[in-house]
Amino acid sequence: MPADLNRLSAVELAAQLQTRALSAEQVTRACLARIAQRDGEIHAWAHIDPDYALAQARSLDAGPIVGPLHGVPLGVKDIFDTADLPTSYGSPIYEGNRPAQDAAAVALCRAAGAVVLGKTVTTEFASYQRPATRNPWHTAYTPGGSSSGSAASVADAMTPLALGTQTAGSIIRPAAYCGIVGFKPSFGAVPRAGCKALADSLDTLGGFGRSIDDVALLASVLMREPALVTARRDTAPRVGMYRSLHWRHAAPETREAFAMAAERLKAAGVEVVETPMPDAHCALMQLQADIMAYESVGALAFERWRHADRLSPALAAILDGGARITREQHMANLAQAAEIRGRVERLFGDCDVLLTPSATGEAPFADQGTGDPLFCRLWTLLGVPCIHLPFAKGPQGLPVGLQAIGRIGHDIGLMAAARWIHPLLQK
Repeated sequence: MPADLNRLSAVELAAQLQTRALSAEQVTRACLARIAQRDGEIHAWAHIDPDYALAQARSLDAGPIVGPLHGVPLGVKDIFDTADLPTSYGSPIYEGNRPAQDAAAVALCRAAGAVVLGKTVTTEFASYQRPATRNPWHTAYTPGGSSSGSAASVADAMTPLALGTQTAGSIIRPAAYCGIVGFKPSFGAVPRAGCKALADSLDTLGGFGRSIDDVALLASVLMREPALVTARRDTAPRVGMYRSLHWRHAAPETREAFAMAAERLKAAGVEVVETPMPDAHCALMQLQADIMAYESVGALAFERWRHADRLSPALAAILDGGARITREQHMANLAQAAEIRGRVERLFGDCDVLLTPSATGEAPFADQGTGDPLFCRLWTLLGVPCIHLPFAKGPQGLPVGLQAIGRIGHDIGLMAAARWIHPLLQK
């Protein structure tokens, strides 16, 4: 077997699997070996069944090329239903739960030929409870949440691709802490059927890879949009640098990465401008939190009614707060969010993309939780596509980067701009 197959990018693996230069079984065995070697320390996987993964790979090797993900291993966040693997949603309430069918996103990936390696650790119902998963860069630190296992497994070369979800900052922040690329598509771009809901107005499905090309390949399947794979620009994008009114919470390493990005882009001839901040920005953080809390009460009504004693104190507190928000107030919140989304074009001005922090700084210690989604809440509320671009390090040697933001529905344009920008940031 060729050495280090598990470290190849998804696009490199896909190219060789398409020509049969590699077999799906070879690639799957390499990833399983890495998991066996490392997961006792990282705890990225909630459920792993090597025999099942290898059976999928052998079936693919015995038949025709299925699709663009033929034979490519995939981690599935344990918030997505899977017909052939347990799905526990990060809660003891659902220990041993066996759904009858795959979530739509999982089915799309299987139909494109992906090998589902197993289920990756999620925080409790994709909320804030600290998981056992550790950051592969240093196990004293968190990988972020709620897509903890998906981000950690990709960063540690256990799998080239993994699915995630974001309701506040659960794709972009873990990608930032783990030093990989995370992509949150425009709201509603990926079907949510079979994915445990937390907040219907905010939940967005996406995923992780170790490069822009990798997440573009995954997103092309999830969004049924092949143009994402080849999206390129002929000219440099105009980039808006957006600090946000929460800049005071940005750690020195984030401030340095922000300044470094502007300098490197300008040096490469990219037009860079400071994007003004709307007065209502801070209020929007609370708006997102209130919508999320109110809708979580509905999404987890059964669990709160029948299994309140098995919910974590942190989640119970969020649900209690959401229960105090009236239906009238929630409708007003939704109307305000819709009105703000209608004005998002003004925020971009004549910029093609915005660059803004993905997280306050490096990953915090694991015993301090999964980190603050402060710099992600606004973009989730607005429903815009976001992609995390890693390129720097903080004082502890942990990854730091920024997220690129695109206009609603302009996922292809964002992917093209990110491909232009990222190499310049990495210089």
